[in-house]
Amino acid sequence: MRKPAKLILAASAVAVLLGSMTMAPVRSAHAEDMVALGKKIAEDRKKGNCFTCHDYKGANLPGNIGPPLVAMKSRFPDKQKLYDQIYDATKNNPHTIMPPFGKNEVLTKKEVEAVTDWVYTL
Repeated sequence: MRKPAKLILAASAVAVLLGSMTMAPVRSAHAEDMVALGKKIAEDRKKGNCFTCHDYKGANLPGNIGPPLVAMKSRFPDKQKLYDQIYDATKNNPHTIMPPFGKNEVLTKKEVEAVTDWVYTL
């Protein structure tokens, strides 16, 4: 009776591995789509317009009012804090000149999430 139990266990392990392997590309494609959408929103003059104040790799005529967007994973190990900063920078600093994009409904929560995903890659 031990051999069938081992076979079932082995088959279950293979099924889990195969299932996780087929799901990974879907998540990766979604993540890549969110990053691409975030970059598009960030560079849209009617939406994020991030390069007006921030310098980042690939920015065309960037501003220097805000800090450069580099090493963002190191600067914001907690991705939620980066999201919160983009959503409403006035929460941590009432005197900031960064617009509260989410609070003022310049961007939707999904758009803030996409911009956060993109900025997190810088």
